[in-house]
Amino acid sequence: MQICSVCSEQTPKYRCPVCKIRYCSLGCYKKHKDTCVPFEPPAPTDPEVKDSFNTAEPWTVEDLLDEDDIIDKVPLQRLQLLGQSKQLRDLLCNPHLRQLLRSVDSADNKYDAMKAAMQEPLFVEFSDKCLKTVENEAESFTSNEGDDL
Repeated sequence: MQICSVCSEQTPKYRCPVCKIRYCSLGCYKKHKDTCVPFEPPAPTDPEVKDSFNTAEPWTVEDLLDEDDIIDKVPLQRLQLLGQSKQLRDLLCNPHLRQLLRSVDSADNKYDAMKAAMQEPLFVEFSDKCLKTVENEAESFTSNEGDDL
């Protein structure tokens, strides 16, 4: 579990946009901002690597996936169904669930954050509903593809 980089007492809820340290409250942010040093990623020493960072081409999800990962890729059509689900919208009204999602999203170690979040019944319910929404549509796509043959 992480602790606030300023007071070292509380669980951090926020991340400094300038230097990326984690802090727990407005008071800690005010203390921190006077000594904040901007985060600069290390410059690559290989010229080829440096050029790849400066390209103007935007990256896509496909750029991040290996051939083995493509099997688990969810098409955009199915992802859009998540936004149309009333049950998911109702679950997202819960502030505790929103905080859990924010903590997973901002965690440095996503695997450990997901593992911890999956101990929360509310998070499990949300995850299950997301999967069911996407999988139900997957079944209808599969059956439609079979009809075309």
